[in-house]
Amino acid sequence: MFEFLKKIIKKDSPEKKPAAKKEVVKKPQKKSTPAPAQKVTNAPKLPEKKKALKTERPIKSTPKVIDKKPIEIKKEEKKSGFFSFADKIKKGLTKTREKLTAELTTLFTGKKIDESLFEELETILLTSDVGISATTFLLDSIRNSVKKNNIENADEIKGLLKEKLLQLLTPIENPLVLNGTYPFVIMVVGVNGAGKTTTIGKLTKIFLDENKSVLIAAGDTFRAAATEQLQVWGERNNVHVVSQASGDPSAVIFDAINSAKAKNIDIVIADTAGRLPTQKHLIDEITKIKRVINKCHSEAPHEILLVLDANTGQNAISQLKIFNEALGITGLALTKLDGTAKGGVIAAIAKEHPTPLRYIGVGESIDDLKVFNAQEYVDALF
Repeated sequence: MFEFLKKIIKKDSPEKKPAAKKEVVKKPQKKSTPAPAQKVTNAPKLPEKKKALKTERPIKSTPKVIDKKPIEIKKEEKKSGFFSFADKIKKGLTKTREKLTAELTTLFTGKKIDESLFEELETILLTSDVGISATTFLLDSIRNSVKKNNIENADEIKGLLKEKLLQLLTPIENPLVLNGTYPFVIMVVGVNGAGKTTTIGKLTKIFLDENKSVLIAAGDTFRAAATEQLQVWGERNNVHVVSQASGDPSAVIFDAINSAKAKNIDIVIADTAGRLPTQKHLIDEITKIKRVINKCHSEAPHEILLVLDANTGQNAISQLKIFNEALGITGLALTKLDGTAKGGVIAAIAKEHPTPLRYIGVGESIDDLKVFNAQEYVDALF
């Protein structure tokens, strides 16, 4: 029995061992085949990503080209702004220039230089509000030049007229200069409707562009909406406006100057109520404001700026005389030159009552108040 069982066990044991060996051989064959395949595929992918990243780096050089473009644009803007200064004056004086050009061209074309020609030229100048005194000066100067230089061509008289007009206007070309006293107080006066409030707003913009600090005193407490208009200009320029709902204009300006002293503000612009030059008692009232300003700040007001409307023509001369007698006008601002064809009133002022002409208004924009330049003005007329 035992021997029979041993034979059976011997037969079973050799059959199981080869079966186990076959399974062991199959397992390593499965592991070995995928392993090299993964290594081969992963190796080329990594360098491809690195190469892709390297190719993206040179793209960063493009912003350098973009940085150069704005610089070129700024240069062009500065050039256009420089030329627009004279262009705005020419545009503002379009009506006057068109009138003069048309009439002078008709006068000088094919004409002889005789007394009738000078009579026609006199009419043209008078209708342009040049005034009698200035017209006489210009005609006499031209006559003398014609005789002295033996001029026979009438077309040359236009050049002489331009030359003599420049000679007449140059003495009143006197820009406002701020002295070392702070705050520098500017008292603005004029009749109702001359454009005082608008001039103050535009003047503020000029000073701000010069890096000066400005405070506005709403001293016109009589006219309705005067303070509100100044508040609008103050907000537009980001400047404080000292005002009172109702009160004495001298007190408002007094408070404004003291506030400017405390805050180290450079300039105080004081608005005043419009005065009719025919009403002497109203003119006398405005002298009180000047006295109060002087008590508050020695040597102030440093500038008494009279605002004149160019549309009033020869009436501007009478306004200048009356305000000057009462206050001692130190400078002028001539407004609304763009709205009239009679820009010759400046010549009348220069001859009859020469006063420094600080600014001229040639448009409605905030940048259309310009420092008066005689050469630019004359060039814009012809």
